[in-house]
Amino acid sequence: MTTEGAFVQQAVPRFDGYYSHWAMLIENFLRSKEYWVVVENGVFAAAEGATEVQKKNYEEQKLKDLKAKNYLFQALDRTILETIIKKDTSKSIWDSMKQKY
Repeated sequence: MTTEGAFVQQAVPRFDGYYSHWAMLIENFLRSKEYWVVVENGVFAAAEGATEVQKKNYEEQKLKDLKAKNYLFQALDRTILETIIKKDTSKSIWDSMKQKY
């Protein structure tokens, strides 16, 4: 039996208390999914009077942020998530973890 064409879902690295190791793993994971840019830089709203292309780009960035945030939620235990006050963006979650650990 061949495994050619088989797809294996990559596991989300779980935070185990060792921040620097987990940060390296989750950053690499998010880079492989092409979501790291929104974690690192955040998402900036389209300016008033933005073109349709700019609005579409903003919506795409928001969706990437939502997906990155979902992976971060999966990586963290409920007890840790409860200590993060600002969870509205993946960048705010990342920055909070970086500051705490």
